[in-house]
Order: sequence, then C-alpha cells, then structure tokens
Amino acid sequence: MQQISEKAVAGLPAPAKGNKVHFFSGATLQGKKAPAGFGVRVTAGGTKSFVLFHRVDGRKYLETLGRWDENPQGGTLTVRDAIIRADKLAKDLKNGRREDPRPERTRRLEDGDNPEGLKIGGAYDPDADEAGREQKHPGMLDMFVERYCRKEAALKSADQYASTFRRLVAPDIGDLPVFGEGRLRRSHIVDMLDEIEDESGPVMADRTLAYLRKAFNWFQARNEDFTNPIVKGIRAVGNNARDRVLSDEELRDVWAALDVIEDVPACYPRFVKSLLLTTTRRNEAALMHSSELDGDDWTIPAERYKTGIDHIIPLSAAARDLVGAKPEGAKGNSWFVFTTTGGAKGFTGFSKAKRQLDKAIAKIRTEAQRGPMPHFVLHDLRRTGRSLMSRAGVPADHAERCLGHVIGGVRGVYDRYAYLDEKRQGFTKLADLVALILKPQPAGAAAEV
Repeated sequence: MQQISEKAVAGLPAPAKGNKVHFFSGATLQGKKAPAGFGVRVTAGGTKSFVLFHRVDGRKYLETLGRWDENPQGGTLTVRDAIIRADKLAKDLKNGRREDPRPERTRRLEDGDNPEGLKIGGAYDPDADEAGREQKHPGMLDMFVERYCRKEAALKSADQYASTFRRLVAPDIGDLPVFGEGRLRRSHIVDMLDEIEDESGPVMADRTLAYLRKAFNWFQARNEDFTNPIVKGIRAVGNNARDRVLSDEELRDVWAALDVIEDVPACYPRFVKSLLLTTTRRNEAALMHSSELDGDDWTIPAERYKTGIDHIIPLSAAARDLVGAKPEGAKGNSWFVFTTTGGAKGFTGFSKAKRQLDKAIAKIRTEAQRGPMPHFVLHDLRRTGRSLMSRAGVPADHAERCLGHVIGGVRGVYDRYAYLDEKRQGFTKLADLVALILKPQPAGAAAEV
C-alpha cells in the first residue's frame, strides 16, 4: 500500500516552471487513508499545497485544500490534517452534502459573486495561495479577465489587461462594491483617471479607460442590474490637464483631518503629508524603501521614476521626520517606509483611505460652519508644493528640478550639475512656508498671498 509522510512531502522536487501535482490516492498515514484524487502540488518556487481532484457533472476540478505547514513561508496543514480534510470533502461530494460542489474560486469566476458582496476587484492573483501572498476573492474585473479575456476571447493581451487592472485600477477602486451602498460611481473613475494621467501619462489613462469600458460592457450584458458608469465623453483626450492648487485654508483642513482621521492605516497621515513636502507622485512615495535612503537624501531609482533617471530628493527636517523609524515587525535592514505589512510591501489602498480623509475634512468644515471643500486628488499636493516653492522665492529652474522635471534645450544636454544644494534649499523653503501656513492665523493677519 502506498505510504505518505512529512518526509515524503519534503522530498518532492520543484519543477523548473509552473507547478506539478504528485498524487497519493489511497496512501495511508497513521491509519488515515487518503481518498482518490488526493495529491500535493509543488510550484517552481518550492511551495507545496494539498489538493483534491474531483469531477462535477463530468467536469474536472483540482481543489486546493491548503498549504503544507512546513513551507518556508508557512502553511496551515500537516499531512495527516490534509488527508482528514480531503476525506471529509470527498464524502461530502459523494453524499451531496455540499450545496455547490465546485471549488469556491471556480464558482465565483463562472457564476459571479453574491451581488451584495461583489467588488470591482482587479488585484486577485490566482496563484496567490500557492506563492504565499495574500489571497483575495475575485471581483468583477477578475471575472472578466479569467472568463472573457483568457477563455471566451482567448485574448493575447489578457496578461496586459490583468496587469493594468492590478497596478492602476485596484489600488484606487478595487475595494468598491459593484452594487449597493458606496458602489462605484462615475466620479470615482474620473478621479482615478486623473491620478493615472498625472503619474503615468495620458496614453496610459486612455488605455485604462478603454479596458474598463470593455469590462463593464461585458458585465452589463451578463447582469441586468448593473449600469455601466462610463459614458461617452467621460474623458476628452487632450483636455484633461488639472490645475488644482490647494489654498492655505484647505491645507490646514487637510493637516487637521490627518491628525484626527480614523479607520485608516497608521502610516497614511505621514504618507499624505510627505507628498506635499517632497513634491512626489503618489506611487513614488508609497514605494519609498529603506535602501533608497542615505542620511537626509532619498534617491528614487530610475527604474521606478517617470523620467527614467535617478531622482535625488534632499529631505527637509520636516520630511525626514515623516519617514519615521523602522516599521514594527520589519526584519533586517530592508523595508518599505509607508507600509501596513511590517515593511514587506509598500502602501496601497489609496481610494479607501482617501474617502476617509474626505469625510474627516467635511466634518471639520461643517463644524466650523464653512462650505464643502472642493474636490481634490492626492496628486494636487505635488502641484501645490510647486506653487508654494515659487511663493517662497525658490528660482523656477531649481523648483522644477525639485520636482524631477527634465530641463530641456541646450542646458538640459550639457548642464550635468546635480543642483543638490539648490534643491535642498528649495525643499527647506517649502517646509518652512508650510509650517507658517499651518500655524493658527492671528486676528487681523495679512490676507493669504
């Protein structure tokens, strides 16, 4: 009779690529017999998970039971626990005690989710459970990629759709529900496209919109209760330049809200404030890493900077304070500065936290009997920082270099001086002016410039 043990599972080799399933149907361990279809799936990275192969109405399914607890990145099941779980599942399937015998992921991708719980999604990684990363239920966009892009249409660009949704859409609107309270609205899409254009350019914003329109049209054809929020003219190409600059009063409101905001990650207030004091783009700051910091200098490497050139930001004292100490739970000397995972990953969840910030600002202004604050996006802080530099007397060329803008013409070709001292002065003047703005304004003070 075939045997299985912890040692046998430990000795299973990793394939060169993809994954491979080693079946142990009928194998025994301490008196427990594995059902037919029981196996161990091994990924190219060496992660091992227990699976059960079964059929439903003639269709084949390979259902994941859980990861082996001896994986380097951890797991939940010993071999014996996995056999017990597989045996119970096999009996439930045989006796009809499982309401829907298909694996949960398959059911969601084929039938859609409960309308009350379905989210926009876009961050789901079908291999996340095998790679040890956080697993998320598929949302609408995940269903579109898996069912339409990969199966129905077999698009060669399926991976491009998935990557665009995961990188650009999910951080902003992925957590929004498709139906019910707080559902996705047109304004959410407009704000997201503004952020994408500011950070990645108009071409990427237009491409993202086209991908979303196709996905929403596909879902609308499948669900009569869904109305596509993307309408004709939602984005007029070449006419989307934003010029929003926050006033002094609005900056004070933002800072006050960040000091009292609730239901956001602890790093979020520091993250938002850093956007103004370093005049960086949202994703640049969110991925700030300890390896990029050298004393008071932060170097954003070329591979993740828009111009493709290393950008050095001399941090003012106020900005350096926002970097903070080593995150709790971080290991070694390598971590992301703004993080919710002990330094393992940079901050995401922009949209959810921004909605809480907007609520906090609205409450402050209501209590002060002032009108609503005009809508703003996080990238407006970068533009505001540039405007404040001019107000603080920073020469235009130096301010542009602080923002990482490339100086054109002959000077841009031949002038390779780093301007670090001038940039340091520029960021210091910005921080000093912000500090003055944030101070309570005494009665009779001069009007804002």
